Amino acid sequence: MNTSRFAVFVDLENCGAKAGTLLNILEKVKIRGDVLLGKVYGYTDRFSDLKEILLSNTFTVVPSLRYGISQKNNADILLVIDALEVAYTNPLIDSFCIVSGDSDYTPLVGRLKSMGKFVLGMSRSEVASSIFINACNEFQFLESVNAATRSARTKKGQNKDEPLDDAALNKLLEGILTEQDADEMYASELKGVLLRLRPDFNEKNYGCAGFGKLLTKLSNKFGTLKIKNDNYNVMVSLSAETPAPDGPQLTGDNWKKLFAEQLRHYKDDGFARINPSILKADIQSAYPDFTEKAIGFKRFSDVLKQLEKEGVLKLEMDSQNNMLIRML
Repeated sequence: MNTSRFAVFVDLENCGAKAGTLLNILEKVKIRGDVLLGKVYGYTDRFSDLKEILLSNTFTVVPSLRYGISQKNNADILLVIDALEVAYTNPLIDSFCIVSGDSDYTPLVGRLKSMGKFVLGMSRSEVASSIFINACNEFQFLESVNAATRSARTKKGQNKDEPLDDAALNKLLEGILTEQDADEMYASELKGVLLRLRPDFNEKNYGCAGFGKLLTKLSNKFGTLKIKNDNYNVMVSLSAETPAPDGPQLTGDNWKKLFAEQLRHYKDDGFARINPSILKADIQSAYPDFTEKAIGFKRFSDVLKQLEKEGVLKLEMDSQNNMLIRML
């Protein structure tokens, strides 16, 4: 497996500047490859809770100097200049992650792609430009990135330096395998990705002498990982059998509560507004059997209108007449 080598450029205003969101961005990138260089733009003292994350990932900070109405444009131009400088002067870097949905970055994406660089874009759905989205080689909404990685995070109040428990580790490995293009990975490759995400990982913390034994233990315990030996190599893939869900199922009686919980996750992650497609995708991911008809509605928009009547959310229209959900 070829490992991509990334430069990451983050517009803090666009990503909401939450520590959890920045961690999730880095996790998504590290699943794909090594982060060789990182810069954040628009940094001020109000983002001081990001210091540990930025320092531990060797990011360079470009501060936000408030002067006149051109401040944001200056930050955008700096990002473009820095990205092009890296593309032309650092041959080691073959991939770029740009965290911003501004259409002004579309020419930058075009130039990077013309140089043979892979471009991963990320942004809040509220501000993501369809032009920028379509220009990137790959694009992910930050709300979905947060939702996909939330279950693998340590619980609030748990010491972040402690190793993940068995369930959280298994969920993290599932996420890594889901992100791969191939159906299976060598165990050694999987461990390499895991170490990029958790440099403190050690099989012995889980009572196993080797990584292969740990994988077998997790496979027997949770049933979501499939392990096989291929010419003395251990191969890992996701099991074709879907285990029975261990949480509540969405029904006509509890759907309002479960929708409200999902919306609260977005709000806690720092998202004030989201695109309805994000909410629907996350609900379907958490509750695969969900359909509008099962809870008495014809369309998803009817579900949202009912939730608005209940005071769970507020529906708004953006400048292009697209519907947005505002968290209350």
